Parts: sequence; C-alpha cells; structure tokens
Amino acid sequence: MDSIAVREIDAADRDRVVAVQVMAFGSDPMMRWMYPDPKAYLEHYPKFVRAFGGAAFEHGTAWEADDFGGASLWLPPGVEVDPEPLVELMQTTLSPRVMEDAGAMLEQMGAYHIDEPHWYLPMIGVDPAKQGKGLGSALLRYALARCDEAGLPAYLESSNTANVPLYERHGFEVVGKIQAGSSPTAYPMLRTAR
Repeated sequence: MDSIAVREIDAADRDRVVAVQVMAFGSDPMMRWMYPDPKAYLEHYPKFVRAFGGAAFEHGTAWEADDFGGASLWLPPGVEVDPEPLVELMQTTLSPRVMEDAGAMLEQMGAYHIDEPHWYLPMIGVDPAKQGKGLGSALLRYALARCDEAGLPAYLESSNTANVPLYERHGFEVVGKIQAGSSPTAYPMLRTAR
C-alpha cells in the first residue's frame, strides 16, 4: 500500500478526475437519491463535482493515485465551496421535492462545518474496478500528512455509511448526522489537529 504513488493533477487532467468521481459515486446513496435516473446522473453529476469540489483544481489540492484509479479534491484552509453555482445547479437539475430536502441538508452541513482553519474534503473516490487496493487510504494519508505538517484539523461529510470505517481508521470521528425529509443520512466527520 505504501508504494502507491499520489500526485497533484495537471490542468489537462481535470476531466479525468471528474470521471473518477462519476464512476466512484455511481452507487452512492446520496448522489443517487439526488439523481436517481441514470441519464440525469451522467449528465449532471460531472457539473456537481466541479461545483462542489472544483476549487481544489485552482489551489493545487486535487490529487490522483494509480494513474487515476482514485482521486481526491481537498479544499485548503481559507478556501470554501462557492454556494451560488452549487445551489443554482441543484435548483435546475433536482426535482422540487429533492431540492427542498437537499436545501435543508446544506443548512445542516453548514452547522457542522467547523469555523477554525482546517482542510475540507468535499470528494474522494476510487474507480469501482480498483476498489479494495488501498487507493483511498493512500489518498487520505497523502492529504492528512499536509494537515499534520500544518497542525490543522480535517473535516468531511461521508455520504455512504460503508465508507465511515475507512475514515475512522485514518483518525476521523463521526460528530453527528445530517438527514432531511426523504434523504439518506450523511455523517459529518472531524479529525482533530495532530
């Protein structure tokens, strides 16, 4: 596992990182609740990836492992998700009922998001064909080393219960539950500064 190379992506590789996320989240409970129709998911989810985690591209904090077998989009301290393009995308691509619940979830997410300087992980994903080979752990170790070098905490929301143990193995702790209406449950998780 320690031999897995992780590298910062080049601007030309952004579409490959988005494609990894599309593959990785194809059966994610939250994303498929938002986009239950496969055609709608394939059409809109790439835009969601860019709106939710795209700031990582501009800040050099988008990383890939094993020739795009996995990729992560981290936001460094002081960088936040721009809510306007995200909400606009959601309003134009989600059903009214899902949008109502998703809006309530965004409010809950905001309540759990920590105020002190920290690293935020909007997205990490591994191509299903390469899962179980340690790519997610390699991506987490790489980013968490930067958190530790700076003595800063890390924060994420897990939209898939099956991934919570992975994050816990890397020092994250569940700090609550996020759920609204018909939505699945997401888990805000915090890793304290080391």
